[in-house]
Amino acid sequence: MKLNQLLRNTKIISVHGDRNIDVKNICSDSRKVNPGFLFVAVAGICTDGHDYIPKAIEQGATVVVYDKPMIEEYFSRVTYIQVENSAKALAEIAAAWYDNPSEKLKLVGITGTNGKTTIATLLYDTVRKLGHSAGLLSTVCNYVNDEAYPTSLTTLDAISLNQLMSKMVDAGCEYAFMEVSSHAIHQHRTHFLRFVGGVYTNLSQDHLDYHKNMLEYLNVKKQFFDNLPANAFALTNSDDKNGMVMLQNTKASKHTYSVKKLADYKARIFEKHFDGTDIEINGRELTVQFVGVFNVYNLLAVYGTAVLLGLPTDDLLVTLSSLKSVAGRFQTIRSPHDVTAIVDYAHTPDALVNVLNAIHEVLGNKGEIITVVGSGGNRDKTKRPIMARESVERSNKVILTTDNPRFEEPQEILNDMLTGLTTKQKQQTLNILDRREAIKTACNLAKPGDVILIAGKGHENYQDIKGVKYHFDDKEVVEECFLI
Repeated sequence: MKLNQLLRNTKIISVHGDRNIDVKNICSDSRKVNPGFLFVAVAGICTDGHDYIPKAIEQGATVVVYDKPMIEEYFSRVTYIQVENSAKALAEIAAAWYDNPSEKLKLVGITGTNGKTTIATLLYDTVRKLGHSAGLLSTVCNYVNDEAYPTSLTTLDAISLNQLMSKMVDAGCEYAFMEVSSHAIHQHRTHFLRFVGGVYTNLSQDHLDYHKNMLEYLNVKKQFFDNLPANAFALTNSDDKNGMVMLQNTKASKHTYSVKKLADYKARIFEKHFDGTDIEINGRELTVQFVGVFNVYNLLAVYGTAVLLGLPTDDLLVTLSSLKSVAGRFQTIRSPHDVTAIVDYAHTPDALVNVLNAIHEVLGNKGEIITVVGSGGNRDKTKRPIMARESVERSNKVILTTDNPRFEEPQEILNDMLTGLTTKQKQQTLNILDRREAIKTACNLAKPGDVILIAGKGHENYQDIKGVKYHFDDKEVVEECFLI
């Protein structure tokens, strides 16, 4: 593709070289550059792509796009494009390279602290069950119709996003559902994508290792809705204290969902049990295979989004009744001895509270709750003591253990968690660093009628320790214990 075509949507400050040359491919990782490539230098969290411009040129890059006025020597064989913002330019160039695939899809973005994966996945499952072609961009896995593409990020980089959506277009997909993380919004990874709708779930403490404070975290989420076009829709959880904030400056049509108050999409809850919940949505009764009020909110968001996309109401209600939980999201495992284990991705204080409250609502006083919980390393440290405290206050027994320690010492992470507990609470809490042993201990302690919550890792099938990912699956360990 000609360089001029790639730059048609990009604000350029200066050009050194030929703007009409052919570009063989685009890249923002200097290690992947080959002769004839366009290299975009983007300043990241840990590294700055501008430091790798010489390496990119050495490997054959013929175009360099950058935003820092730091190039001292220009090579005649290279075209240099200085832009206002490299991250935005990368998104614009990626969209142009793949012929703007988001414009050929009905793309819906889901953002918020909790619920993004469940809502995006259930929307994908819903439209597939209703006979439509669709793509999914999520934390657990990406899909182009039924073809899976593994992922390690909540939201991919701009090039990978456009590449995958291009595959969706080629496969004839009509819809695409995307988890939109605050990191992705802030880093402009979703810039220049055309969304037909945006969904807000909730906001609670998370990612304060990245964002300066909760206000910045809130404003980044809000930015997504501020940028929606006038012909899109914005659907928000009006029961969340920040729900209506998201709609303040959006040009999109505004819609709400709620369990507590009047809204466009309103649910009532009748009966809760570990196999599901009896509910009503906009006056229509149905039984769903999900547990907990938080999941009713998730289903309301799915229903509201699907209605706004024009899908028929009657078919939607039947489909909602048939949907099953997403991997690692309130995933229930029963033992032959009447012990229930629940594996959940809850890795924030609010998510943990939601899951534990859901268990209490169903369990009543018929058994005890044993919670196995840790906290990820090299992430927001401020939530660690809160998670420990919430677990102890809502459980009969708690075992603190490792999650993904990454490059931190596991004992130091547990020490941070313990600061949230009183002396008496510490005496009632077990500390078992080995996660497998922690889960086994919980299974051994459980009596008939008890519930074990294993929180934090959910769908993940690994533990990240010192840069190495070792195979580890909470669900597998539980199933091994229940076979004994």
